[in-house]
Amino acid sequence: MEYRSTVGPDRLAQRLRAAKRPFVTTHFKPDGDALGSVLALSRALAACGAQVDAAVAGPIDRTILGLALPGEVRHAAKGPVVPAEGCDLAVVVDTGAPSQLEHCRAWLEANPSLAVGIDHHANGSAICPDRLVDPSCASCTQVLVRVIDELGVPLGPATRTARHSIAEALFAGLATDTGWFRFSSADDRVFQLAARLLAAGVDKDALFRMVEQGDAPGRLQLVARALGSIEFCCEGRVSVMRLARADFEATGTGVDDLAGLVNEPMSVGSLEVSVLLTEGDPSLTKASFRSKPPASAGAAFVDVNQLAGHFDGGGHVHAAGARIAAPLAEAAARVRAACESYLESAGPSGVTA
Repeated sequence: MEYRSTVGPDRLAQRLRAAKRPFVTTHFKPDGDALGSVLALSRALAACGAQVDAAVAGPIDRTILGLALPGEVRHAAKGPVVPAEGCDLAVVVDTGAPSQLEHCRAWLEANPSLAVGIDHHANGSAICPDRLVDPSCASCTQVLVRVIDELGVPLGPATRTARHSIAEALFAGLATDTGWFRFSSADDRVFQLAARLLAAGVDKDALFRMVEQGDAPGRLQLVARALGSIEFCCEGRVSVMRLARADFEATGTGVDDLAGLVNEPMSVGSLEVSVLLTEGDPSLTKASFRSKPPASAGAAFVDVNQLAGHFDGGGHVHAAGARIAAPLAEAAARVRAACESYLESAGPSGVTA
């Protein structure tokens, strides 16, 4: 089944406007775009008079939690997240993959008529029959802003200095999913939206400090351990880092301290792909894949969505992930083999356009 839009922003806004007790959620272990989308939509629906039940599941980077007001979002570190009684619409943002929605998948599958989705990923399912999907967008918040415009809700706060606005949540998703506008996905539309959100009162400097400069000391120790484990392969085009559970224990950190760590080796000129492997349990390894954008327009690059697909994972062309049912050392060997095979099949350049 092709994963595509089944409704437009106007039709989706009609359903949202009619909801009195909507439930809003996103994928397990939300990032800045996921949480920003949840918050932006929740605030817009609240402005329309709805009693919003926003909920997320799994570990969350502590630095992005400041985007939310106290009590604004329910958070379940483990276990299911069930919509509140009387829920008349469930909105899933930033994913369409059932495997990322285990916290509420059973409820969504039992109530398909109440499930709608807003996403920017290329792959997904029909778990939300009514959905708005645009893979050309750099973030889910970029898709979401069209819906909020249809709702007729202002993006900015009443005062220019107010925090926790719709605009701030939208900007957080846009900025974090584009690497603060460094990734190739940051096209002219992204900068136009960023300018609009800044005009709506977003304080980008304060937001950057909160999201990107709020790490605990143990985070630096974790980075040091990851870099100390680095292995280069494929003639220096690929780096593989490993973090075992013992590394987290020794540094007093957790998986919520991993944000951005996979990008650390990207300063190496010859590098095309960075992979970070983290030990979940003795028989499960999580893999995060990143690749550089093309060196020039039309040049070749590595599509890490394809690499992650070797392990039934996926994501974007420059950022993807997978779960590998293997111990850390075995997973590393399998990842190196997959990268070697991929680059060999791509031809002399070692990359794929």
